[in-house]
Amino acid sequence: MEVNGYKIEPGANLRGAFLDDANLTDANLTDATLRGATLTDANLRNANLTGANLTGAFLEYANLRGAFLEYANLTGANLERAYLAGANLFNANLTDANLKIATLTSAHLSHANLTFAKLTFANMFDAHLQGANLEGANLEGANLEIASLMGANLQRANLQRANLSRASLSHANLTDANLAGANLVIAYLAGANLFNANLSRANLAGANLVIANLTGANLTGANLTDANLTDANLTGAIMPDGTIHD
Repeated sequence: MEVNGYKIEPGANLRGAFLDDANLTDANLTDATLRGATLTDANLRNANLTGANLTGAFLEYANLRGAFLEYANLTGANLERAYLAGANLFNANLTDANLKIATLTSAHLSHANLTFAKLTFANMFDAHLQGANLEGANLEGANLEIASLMGANLQRANLQRANLSRASLSHANLTDANLAGANLVIAYLAGANLFNANLSRANLAGANLVIANLTGANLTGANLTDANLTDANLTGAIMPDGTIHD
């Protein structure tokens, strides 16, 4: 298969290739080198990019619906406004990737590395992020409703005003995370580590915080109506009324 003069095949070397607007639906690019390639607006629906090197690639507005990107290297890639609904990114490396306003509904990102990734206002409804590394990631305003984040690392992540309603965050690491104004209605946070987390003005109505670690957390103005705090550690936490818990 040849597109824009480039041979599209497993293991192909397409470093720096210009494939803007290219139709690569169902293309097989397993283990291909696409480092720095330009794929803006490209159609990669259901494409197989397993193990591909997409470091620094330009994928703005690209259609990656249902694409296979397991173990792919997307370090520093630009995926702003890309469409990744249902894409498989298991164990993919998305360190410092730009995913602003990207669509990741029902995407599979289990054990993916999203350290310092930019996910502001991304739509991650029902995304699968079990065991993912999101340390330092910017998820401000992101939609993570009913997302699965069990055991995920969200240390120092920015989740201001994010929608985490009904999300599962059991045993997630949210140490020093910023959840100011976040929607955590009926969220499942059993066993989560929220040490020094900022939960000011967060809505935790009906949330499950059984045995969660809230040591030093800031809950100023937070809504804890019907929240389950059984055996939660609130030592030094700033409570909704401004008092400090013993």
